Amino acid sequence: MKKIVILLLLTSAFSCKNIQSVGSKDNSDPTKYMNLISEEDLKTMLYVVASDEMEGRETGSKGQKKAGLYMIGQYKKNNVPFPKGASDHYQHIPAAFLNAKYKENLPDSENILAYIEGSEKPDEVLVISAHYDHVGIKNGEVYNGADDDGSGTVAVIEIAKAFAKAKKDGHGPKRSILFLHVTGEEHGLHGSRYYSENPLFPIANTIADINIDMIGRRDVEHSKTNNYVYVIGADRLSSDLHNITVAQNEKYSKVELDFKFNDPKDPNHFYERSDHYNFAKHGIPSVFFFNGVHEDYHGKDDIAEKIEYDALTKRTKLAFVVAWELANRENRPIVDKK
Repeated sequence: MKKIVILLLLTSAFSCKNIQSVGSKDNSDPTKYMNLISEEDLKTMLYVVASDEMEGRETGSKGQKKAGLYMIGQYKKNNVPFPKGASDHYQHIPAAFLNAKYKENLPDSENILAYIEGSEKPDEVLVISAHYDHVGIKNGEVYNGADDDGSGTVAVIEIAKAFAKAKKDGHGPKRSILFLHVTGEEHGLHGSRYYSENPLFPIANTIADINIDMIGRRDVEHSKTNNYVYVIGADRLSSDLHNITVAQNEKYSKVELDFKFNDPKDPNHFYERSDHYNFAKHGIPSVFFFNGVHEDYHGKDDIAEKIEYDALTKRTKLAFVVAWELANRENRPIVDKK
């Protein structure tokens, strides 16, 4: 009788241990999913998003809407749904809002949204953003905006693909992630302003914004290497966010982090010039990844052929591993600065 009891206890303990190991998930190492970020896929998507067919993606234009449909198609292919509470992948923005402030004649436009729900803290949301509009057609020539911000647009889609695969494998993010493509950036950060004032998820529950705007080229100051990225804003509100960015880069990406434009006295004021700023204004820790200005900035030669796809891939991987840590760490980044 005693032998049977001992055997049953051992069997029970073994079974419980197995169940626990199967049920638990270790999201400490993102390497497998970081390596799913593909230079080939980024290039394929960018050649479409920045093609003449998209007519420069002017806010509310036929070309921008066509680009948006392509992007939604990529999300559907990668099994990344639209957010809970939404009826589709669009957040519609009325023309009245777009024209209310910097008094233009823009038509209605849309932010594009995709979403992965967190497994343990679904009410806490990380936003990964990029603008998908550009400046359209001027004097009959298409301004394709491959770097600005086709590069950020395809990076966000590729990051979503990697997180979707992680979720399929049982390693989905513990917090929810909103993949946010905003419109109207070139006219005054309108799309991100609209989202921040009309959020799908409470601003108080938004833990951080990772904003990606121009990561496919190099500037004059880095003429000899593309193994760098400018990091702007990470420490403006949160020491945690800065430390996470630095640590994840040192561990996984190993690109040079250039903080030149993070100086509050920077005359370029890049911190105030991209979509993360509309999150930071609401007290949300935000980091902006940027390759700097080059000779084709807002020019007709910002084309897919000039993108350095190895640099685009490295920088996308950096944004991914920072997102991985933010989505899976025990505590959200603390706001410790005004």
